[in-house]
Amino acid sequence: MVEDATVVALADKATSGDHRAIGRLISLVENGGDGVRQVARALPVSDRRARVIGLTGSPGVGKSTTTTALVTAYRKAGLRVAVLAVDPSSPFTGGAILGDRVRMQEHATDPEVFIRSMSSRGHLGGLAAATPQTVRVLESCGFDVILIETVGVGQAEVEIAGLADTTLVLLAPGMGDGIQAVKAGILEVADVFVINKADRDGADATFRDIRAMMALITREPHEWRQPIVKTVAHRGEGVEELTEAIDKHRDWLAEHGELDRRRRERAKTEVTAIVLGALARRFTVTDDLSARVAEGEVDPYAAADEVLQG
Repeated sequence: MVEDATVVALADKATSGDHRAIGRLISLVENGGDGVRQVARALPVSDRRARVIGLTGSPGVGKSTTTTALVTAYRKAGLRVAVLAVDPSSPFTGGAILGDRVRMQEHATDPEVFIRSMSSRGHLGGLAAATPQTVRVLESCGFDVILIETVGVGQAEVEIAGLADTTLVLLAPGMGDGIQAVKAGILEVADVFVINKADRDGADATFRDIRAMMALITREPHEWRQPIVKTVAHRGEGVEELTEAIDKHRDWLAEHGELDRRRRERAKTEVTAIVLGALARRFTVTDDLSARVAEGEVDPYAAADEVLQG
């Protein structure tokens, strides 16, 4: 276990902008155990709230390219940017955004940009289990914008909506994404639709499909209506319109008290997960009890009561 004094020293360096220290704190969070609790205690509570923007969509729609384009746009605006790219396989492979060194080269040496790949470690929902606490680390370190690029796992991807202030759902022409959007429940997840690779055939058809499906949803006059933005991210086309749409959504969230509500809900979900994890470690189901359930000697609910009472 890392000593508290070491974690406090890392926290001091991290809040001063030391990327290596930020990376070590995130590694402690990813490894779990007492390290997470130490990091939470050591970091100051930020008086500023970062803009947390999630990017989701099927593999191949250009999430990494769009993330790169957004980093460029926000850096031009003078904002400090952090990127979390959730990798479905290994924390050492770098994921799509870190693996593409050519596109990210312009940001690799920028001291105001922090890029981290995280392993989902089998966690469903497109995010790593450590992502919420990692966002807290980055907020405490003073980043203005946190971009979270998910692994693109399809119907379980809706988890990003619970973590981000604004969720971008990326679609691409010719991939059947219009129909997939309905199947995956993406209409409910998206705050902004992004049709990337809009220079390809079928972009207008995808736009019409999404707009037609949105027209089927009954909304109150005060409710947010998701804009549809066309981009060609690798050329930077449409990125200005995309950042404007993100800003408008943030303004709407603040005006209707939705920003605070989402953050409270995020905190509730995070605390609930910690409590459930602690309970799972405290209350264990023995092999003997599971055998009795399997053999029909006791029903599952009675067995659960036995575990809780024990």
